[in-house]
Amino acid sequence: MNEDKSMLTIVVPCYNEEEVLPETVKELGGVLENMIAERKVADNSKILFVDDGSKDKTWSLIQKFEKEHDYITGIKFSRNFGHQNALVAGLTTAVNYSDMMITIDADLQDDINAIPKMVQKYHEGKDIVYGVRDNRDTDTAFKRKTALAFYDLMKKLGVDMVPNSADYRLMSKRAVETLLQFKERNLFLRGMVPMVGFPSAKVYYARKERFAGESKYPLKKMIKFALDGITSFSTAPIKLIMGLGIGVVFVGIILLIYTLVQHCLGHVVAGWSSMMISLWVLGGVQLICISMIGEYIGKIYSEVKARPRFTIEEDDYSDKF
Repeated sequence: MNEDKSMLTIVVPCYNEEEVLPETVKELGGVLENMIAERKVADNSKILFVDDGSKDKTWSLIQKFEKEHDYITGIKFSRNFGHQNALVAGLTTAVNYSDMMITIDADLQDDINAIPKMVQKYHEGKDIVYGVRDNRDTDTAFKRKTALAFYDLMKKLGVDMVPNSADYRLMSKRAVETLLQFKERNLFLRGMVPMVGFPSAKVYYARKERFAGESKYPLKKMIKFALDGITSFSTAPIKLIMGLGIGVVFVGIILLIYTLVQHCLGHVVAGWSSMMISLWVLGGVQLICISMIGEYIGKIYSEVKARPRFTIEEDDYSDKF
């Protein structure tokens, strides 16, 4: 393979990133220019910014940088479709022209110096190269513990994930083409990409603090993201409902014995204990079970409608070819 003939597209999803975007362009642009100069990637390699319905000046800044640098380009969503859909849109657009694609967030927390290492792994024959954090020192103790618990849970549920890796990865053309054959609307790329197969490798790096702006993944979104990952790849929660029911029956029997003992001792009001046990325990279990089943039914409803994952309002990337 002639290394200088391999076109690279770096896909960067953006949502209200006007504060960090100038620095992102500067840093990523420097890395790309160096790789082009060293003939590690083709001269027409690009940085593709995907504006995920930003409310600030993100898109106008992208267009400004497009005029200043030939390798800067972008696509704009008609509205906000979410981070995972922005990644897929970038890959869908770039795969028609690129030999390899790297996805990275705009906040500069992922070490851009790992990009040349990923490209080197590609030239060594790897189709997927995962960016993996070698530590979680920048996270709070709560986030570290919950993240490790999540990876452990997903492993027990049979989901093949790469621990401490997010959406910072390189994929070859054929790997992306295979990934795009997965048509589900409920996207969880961290679990989907390992299912693609093909030779893979890991590049380790230290994650940094966010350069500017606010995190797009507060606790509420992180919890939702984790639940989406679990319910998108495993039916184990539904199977656990039976175990929960058996457990509740067991607890009910214990409480029944306790209630009878207290009744014999004359410590309870007649009828009160049995009523409370029935109302709270069974009512709570039913709500949990209905909610869990409803989560899966909701996903089926979303998939059956088969609505587009995203709508592109402007495509400056394809216009350059």
